[in-house]
Amino acid sequence: MNFKIIHETKYIFSDDVFLEPHYLRFRPKQTPCIDVSSFSISIKAEPQGHSVIEDEEHNVIDFCWFEKLTNSLTILVESSLQTKEYNPFNFIIHPDSFNTIPFTYSEHQYQILYASLQKTLLPEELVSYAQAVLSQSNFNTVAFVTNLTTKIHQDFVTEYREEGPPLSPEETFAIKKGSCRDLSWMQINLLRNFGIAASFVSGYFYFEMEKPIYELHAWLEVFVPGKGWLGFDPSHGILTGNTHFPLASSAIPENTMPVSGGIRGSATSQLFTTLTIEKQ
Repeated sequence: MNFKIIHETKYIFSDDVFLEPHYLRFRPKQTPCIDVSSFSISIKAEPQGHSVIEDEEHNVIDFCWFEKLTNSLTILVESSLQTKEYNPFNFIIHPDSFNTIPFTYSEHQYQILYASLQKTLLPEELVSYAQAVLSQSNFNTVAFVTNLTTKIHQDFVTEYREEGPPLSPEETFAIKKGSCRDLSWMQINLLRNFGIAASFVSGYFYFEMEKPIYELHAWLEVFVPGKGWLGFDPSHGILTGNTHFPLASSAIPENTMPVSGGIRGSATSQLFTTLTIEKQ
């Protein structure tokens, strides 16, 4: 299948400001089931400089710096993608010891995955919630992560929240609802508490709807030896497939934000976004 994505992000400031250097994360990732045919980006106000860089976690980022005052910043990107047939279960776990929880990554795996294994102290009730799913899954690794994804989808209300970092796992669990990034961050922290390396992913998700209204989406991925990074989407209760288009992944959600950068000035700002995804 072929897809065309057009994404515009616009900031309007109440007064002229000076833009600090900005990191822009809008480039779809090439994956085994997604080919990026073309990508273009237009930035206004005009940057003084613009380079394409690779960050610490191998995300490709547009880095821009500015020299003039402005009262707006507009980023318009267009991407063309081709997808291939994809079976998320076409793998075997190797070594076999990773089929059962608990398991232990090798020393070199632990060193590389260190950031994605950092856990926080969670309420006992939240850990028990996942522990019950683990027991029902017979301590099988893939069954546990899959069933936990499904259960979060069933037990929590997914709501839209345009701005702000993810809520803490305990807050999301307490109110039983959250945005896609809230649910993903809660599940990431649960999985890390069971020794599973998990990272945060920002991107697009295409699915058929009568009146298409698309927004940036968030999900998670876990590292399973023999498979590599395997994606799960608790907002929809599914494994990710070839219509999940990742832009950036990181152990830290802040490092996947589409726009990172500050301003100098006392102005307030408004954010406007439009996103279209067309199957061609």
